[in-house]
Amino acid sequence: MALEELNRLNTLAFTHRVFDVARIGALHIEPEKLSSRLNPVKEKFGLEELMMLSTCNRVEFSFLHHGPTTPDFNKALLQELYTEIDAAELREFAEKLEHYHGNQAVEHAMSVASSVDSMIIGEREIITQTRQAYERCAAAGLTGDVLRILNRHVIQTAKKVYTETSISTKPVSVVSLAYHHLKRLQIPLDARFLIIGAGATNTTMGRFLKKHGFRNFAVFNRTFSKAELLASELGGKAHELSALANYTQGFDVIISCTGAEHHVITPALYRHLLQGDSQRKTVIDIAIPQDLDPSIVDQYPIKHISVSYLQRISNENLQERSKELAHVAEILREAQQEFEEIFQIRQVELAMRSVPEQIKRIKSDALNEVFKEDVDALDPQSREVLDKVLGYMEKKYIAGPMKLAKEIMVKHG
Repeated sequence: MALEELNRLNTLAFTHRVFDVARIGALHIEPEKLSSRLNPVKEKFGLEELMMLSTCNRVEFSFLHHGPTTPDFNKALLQELYTEIDAAELREFAEKLEHYHGNQAVEHAMSVASSVDSMIIGEREIITQTRQAYERCAAAGLTGDVLRILNRHVIQTAKKVYTETSISTKPVSVVSLAYHHLKRLQIPLDARFLIIGAGATNTTMGRFLKKHGFRNFAVFNRTFSKAELLASELGGKAHELSALANYTQGFDVIISCTGAEHHVITPALYRHLLQGDSQRKTVIDIAIPQDLDPSIVDQYPIKHISVSYLQRISNENLQERSKELAHVAEILREAQQEFEEIFQIRQVELAMRSVPEQIKRIKSDALNEVFKEDVDALDPQSREVLDKVLGYMEKKYIAGPMKLAKEIMVKHG
C-alpha cells in the first residue's frame, strides 16, 4: 500500500530538549561542506534521499531508507558523518537522539516548521531555516521526490499556523530577546557595534537595531561582499573577518553569529579589540558553536548574552503562547491527513507514469502495423476523423483510469 512506502522516511533529531545547545553545535556542518560530507554517507548507507536541518537549538537528519534503521544503524551513520568527534561523546549522541519514523517523522517536521517544537514557541525564523535547509540539500543533489513534496507541504502548513493562530504574537525570537536585553542595559544609540558574521541572524539583528535608532556599525564577515551588503544597509563600514586582528576603533557591543567550528573571538583578539578600554562591554554571542572563548567572560567585565542564556528564559515565553497550542494541534492533525492523501496520490502518479507512453505505442502499432492497409485505404477526410477519434480516446483513456486509481487509493489507503 502507498502509505507503507512512507515508512522509509526517518528523522534523527538532536534538540534542546535532550542536549545543551552548545553541545548540539558540535554537529553543525557548514553549508558549503554539505555535499562533500553528506553525499558519501548517503551512498555508503544506501539512503535514497537525505536532508540536514541545523539551527541554533537543533540538528536533524531526515532520510529515506528501505532497510531497518536500528540503533546500531544510527550509530554507524553518525560515526561516518563525524569522524572528528570523540567516540564516547558520539556514543552518547547516538543513544539519546530522537528517532521519528514514517507518519511520526511527517508530524515532527510540521511541528518543527510551525515552531511548536522550538526552544522558543512562535519563533517564525524556523520556517525560513527549514526552507533554506531543503534548498541547500536539493542543490547538493541529496534530496528527491518524497522530501520535495514533504517540505512543500510542511512549509504550507507552517504558513497556515502563523496566519490562523496567534502563536507568534509578542515576538520572542533570538533577535528580539537579545534586543530587549540591550534595552534593559540602556545601551546608548551612538554605541559602537561590532557585528561579526553577516548571515541571516545578524542581518535581522542589524536591521532591528537600525530600526530602533542605533547607527554605529562595523561589519566583519569571511565573505567580504556579504559584509559590504549588510554594512551598506546599516550605514556602517565593511571589513573582512581577518581584519578583526588589526581593528583599532574600539567597541561597546559585539554581536557575533558565524558558522565557524571554532572560537572566533579568542582572549588575545578580545584584548586587542579593547584597545586598553577597561569599561564593561556587552557581547551577544548567538552562534552555535559559540564564537566567544568562554575564558574571556572570567577575565573581563562583560555582560554576556548567549544562546544558552536565552534557552533558560525561553520557558517564560512558553506560558504566554501555550493557549494557542490546541489550535495549532488541530491544524497539524488536518495537515497530517492531507499529506497522507497527497503522498498516496503521488505514488499512483509514479506507478502510472508509463501508461501514456504505452497507450501511444498501442495507437502507433494499430495505425502502422495491425490496421495499416485499412488505414491507407481511407480517404483524407476519413483519416482525419479517425485521428480525432483516436486522439480523444487516448486522452480519456489516460485520464479516466488515473482518476479512478487515485480515488480508490485515497478511499482505501
